[in-house]
Amino acid sequence: METIRRGLAISPELKDGLAGTMLLALLSTMGQVVVPIVIQQTLDRGINGPQGPDISFMVWMGLLAALAIAVTGVASYFMTSRLFRAAETGLATLRTKAFRHVHDLPVLTQNTERRGSLVSRVTSDVDQVSTFLIFGGIFAVISVGQVLVATVIMLVYSWQLTAVVWLCFLPLFVSLRFFQRKLSDAYGVVRRQIGTLLSAISEPVVGAAVVRSYAVEQRTQDRIDEAIDRHRVAATKAQGLTAFSFSLGGLSGGLANAGVLIVGIWLGFAGDISAGEVIAFAFLVSLFVMPVQMGTQILTEAQNAIAGWRRVIGILDTPADLVDPGPDGRVLPRGPVDVEFRDVTFAYGPEAPVVLHEVSMHIESGSRIAIVGETGSGKSTFAKLLTRLMDPVSGAVLLDGVDVRDIGQGSLRRSVVLVPQEGFLFDDTLRANARYGRLDATDEEILASAAELGLADWVDGLPRGLDTRVGQRGESLSAGERQLVALLRAHLVDPDLLVLDEATSAVDPNLEMRIGRALERLMSGRTSVTIAHRLSTAENADEVVVVDRGRIVQRGPHAVLAAQDGVYAGLHASWVAQQGRAAGA
Repeated sequence: METIRRGLAISPELKDGLAGTMLLALLSTMGQVVVPIVIQQTLDRGINGPQGPDISFMVWMGLLAALAIAVTGVASYFMTSRLFRAAETGLATLRTKAFRHVHDLPVLTQNTERRGSLVSRVTSDVDQVSTFLIFGGIFAVISVGQVLVATVIMLVYSWQLTAVVWLCFLPLFVSLRFFQRKLSDAYGVVRRQIGTLLSAISEPVVGAAVVRSYAVEQRTQDRIDEAIDRHRVAATKAQGLTAFSFSLGGLSGGLANAGVLIVGIWLGFAGDISAGEVIAFAFLVSLFVMPVQMGTQILTEAQNAIAGWRRVIGILDTPADLVDPGPDGRVLPRGPVDVEFRDVTFAYGPEAPVVLHEVSMHIESGSRIAIVGETGSGKSTFAKLLTRLMDPVSGAVLLDGVDVRDIGQGSLRRSVVLVPQEGFLFDDTLRANARYGRLDATDEEILASAAELGLADWVDGLPRGLDTRVGQRGESLSAGERQLVALLRAHLVDPDLLVLDEATSAVDPNLEMRIGRALERLMSGRTSVTIAHRLSTAENADEVVVVDRGRIVQRGPHAVLAAQDGVYAGLHASWVAQQGRAAGA
């Protein structure tokens, strides 16, 4: 019930028009119970009346039954339509909120949560809730109404037979709470295994080239088979509980029918009930039995849906680590940005080792800074903090004297752009991927940006120019060409602070020169911070910042640092030797 309350609070559209829907459900139920009453009246007063058969009365009863069936059909149609509309609208809201919140999750959560599991929460889990609310919800509303109305009518006819029916179903009703707990646990496992299964399947599909290159098809298939088998075991256990509860409902229904027949005949001989009332009671029992049996199935679907609902709510309840100040956020002025790190400490999680230790650093506006260090020294963390992909554990990152946590996200994304090691490309055209920099960019503006970066001839040389499709994750382009698209995308933003996490992938010399020229033009007139993996980048920077074990140990121009004894001189000597060996090879 707590999950349902939370779900309704998150998706209030699910409650839209609920009173009208319940009224239609009541009309639908009333229409069904009219038929047994008509049969009883036709038998007792139309066929076996005191003056003999009454044809006129039987005709009116037939018309009343036809009217009741028509009302039932119309009410059921409108009730179903209303439930469908409310459920789909509410679940669209749930899906949208969950998807948006995934982007706001802490980077650590995104990195540790398997992608397939996150995707299943927004897709499969919400679909399960949708199926229950649209179909299970309809049956639940009708079933509850039928049981209540049928019980009232049965009491009017015979309290003794009503007691027989309820006694037969009492064991089932008493055990429902037990089954509810068992089914909840079982389907919670099923929903988790579906997320694991999606992850096991999606990863080798995306990495198919790696699987084939290293001939690990059998190992990959074994992992998928294991995930499928775990899902099979979990689903079989859950369905076993479902089958048992459904069978118990069928057993209770059979006992109720037999009890009504035996006790009804005995009461009939005693003169306490008429033949028409016994037959009507048999129909009412079927109206009682069917929804109770369906109720066990609905209970199964409900537990499956609530398990999925609980997983989606779990994502929404995961606190976002980056809070947008919204309308109260500060707006950065346009122009090269002044950057300051003030006693910044950072760790990837409460119990993780500290990556940066009380770092303080000032970067003049318009300057070009290269940050270098050994792998794992903490240099890439600077890029994430500067662009506010993460916030420091303590201390502050200031842009133009303003804490990044106080800057509105819209202003921050206009002024600060990160070009990652490998820009992610979507399965679309070059034009669409470039427009991720600025969604309203025209073709003329995209081509003008390409010309400014010296990429016009490259774009013209593509098979279809801006209409060239890049493939999934940009696989139709080379690694270097994907970097060019990332630079074009960044240029369209026209940022004031450019943060480059330099790519380490090897590209052919001509393309590397083209990338270098494009970078030079992109950085012109802006503050730029480059996380340098190749020290040729550091040689061209105004200043080099050397990071070692989460601390800044050196800072200054390349020529000065290379001539001093220290970490940078060792890194540079190692890099020069490596370049020499590569040239000799």
